[in-house]
Amino acid sequence: MDERTKEEILSRARFAHDLTEASYQQNPSTKGDAGWVEKQRILLADMSLHLLQTALRNGELSTDDLKRNLYSILTISDQLLPGHRLKTVADDLYGP
Repeated sequence: MDERTKEEILSRARFAHDLTEASYQQNPSTKGDAGWVEKQRILLADMSLHLLQTALRNGELSTDDLKRNLYSILTISDQLLPGHRLKTVADDLYGP
């Protein structure tokens, strides 16, 4: 990917990230509320944008950042896809 394209994607991702974080912070739902799943979907989108930024950042790919991004995505997704043991997979990223 050329540098101009990468910078354009990252610029748009920063804008999307700001909107997503603002939406998450404005959502008052707590676990058990009717709006909880929607709030978790917003959080999943936020974490996905973090993954995009990690993947396209200049220099070597940070394995620590990648693990952190994937851990968050899998942990949130575990609530949205029960029965698939995604939290177990997430925990294995930091296994023994």
